Amino acid sequence: MHNSPQIQIPPERLETGSRETPAVLVIDDNPANLRLLEAILETEGYAPFSALNGREGREMAKRRRPAVILLDVMMPGESGFDACRLLKSDPVTADIPIIFVTAVDDVGNKIKGLTLGAVDYITKPFDRREVVARVQRHLETRDTYRYVIEAQAERLKQVRDAQQAILVRPEDLPEAGFAVRYLPILEAGGDFYDVIAMDRGIFGFFVADISGHDIKASYNTFALKALIHQNTGNGTPPEETLQIINQVFTRLLRDGEYLTACYARLDRGANRLTLVNAGHLPAVYLDAGGDIHVLEAKGDILGAFESVSFEPLTLTVTAGGRIFFYTDGLVERYGTGRRRREEGLVDLIETCVETRDLPIGSAVGEIVAALCPDERALQDDVLLLGVDL
Repeated sequence: MHNSPQIQIPPERLETGSRETPAVLVIDDNPANLRLLEAILETEGYAPFSALNGREGREMAKRRRPAVILLDVMMPGESGFDACRLLKSDPVTADIPIIFVTAVDDVGNKIKGLTLGAVDYITKPFDRREVVARVQRHLETRDTYRYVIEAQAERLKQVRDAQQAILVRPEDLPEAGFAVRYLPILEAGGDFYDVIAMDRGIFGFFVADISGHDIKASYNTFALKALIHQNTGNGTPPEETLQIINQVFTRLLRDGEYLTACYARLDRGANRLTLVNAGHLPAVYLDAGGDIHVLEAKGDILGAFESVSFEPLTLTVTAGGRIFFYTDGLVERYGTGRRRREEGLVDLIETCVETRDLPIGSAVGEIVAALCPDERALQDDVLLLGVDL
């Protein structure tokens, strides 16, 4: 087509035994090894518990969620490698650090264990200091990892809250007659919408999809919000607004990044709609008589090319009709249950017709629920903006 700040870890977060006694699960078919390891761990302030085989150990790990697992490699029946593979494939125990205990100091076995997800090895006969040092190190790594995740989650929450704060709500602008459903797959998303009151009875409706699903895509929505409000108005043609947005985003985005957008200006007094499309999906217009019109308007994507062009579409709309703007997450699906864009558009049209007698807020909710019945399985941000004409 023609799209961190360093985290300082507070020392107290690394003191694994200061607030609780870390539980350590020892799995070994040799009772003597179990007793020795338990004695070492208990002396150092840990809370050890043990199992004599892999299956029993896996069941204990699921129930008690130890901080670390010491796992013997050579066991009859279910080997340590088998147990490790099963522990790592179970979401309940996948994040627990596993340290293999083995009498075989073999590079091949070590590589195999690390490939299966183990974090370390202790070779028999083991030294008390080595056991304690390795357990302590991985407990500190676990705590550091958890703190980093918590810090990142807090940052994302702040971005999400800030992003939600800039998104206009239907109750903020009731005279615009719109409803919206927005489902980001991450804490904050790259899909974006805005509704602008320009003059009495004239409103702008803007929907965009910024490439990428990382936090940077959500940051770009703040710049987009500012550009829209600085460059819209009765005297500014919609295509000129998109030209200005393109000029800024060609400097803001990296190579390969871009955004698609659909910008519609509705003059309720004149029953006139002007629509400009920047490589985005077509709007769906349901007129008062129940007929569907797919509003195709040609235009280039934004942020990828210095020069872009658009072909605005202007039409007379009927009071009592509706228009819908959306992003590709609503109509496309990949992998299991794959749905091509064309198929999704057909489903969208059918659902728009089926919900025509519902209030716009209920209709938007029903349409999203019909096309995306399982929010936990979303593969992309989902956005649907519906407007009563």
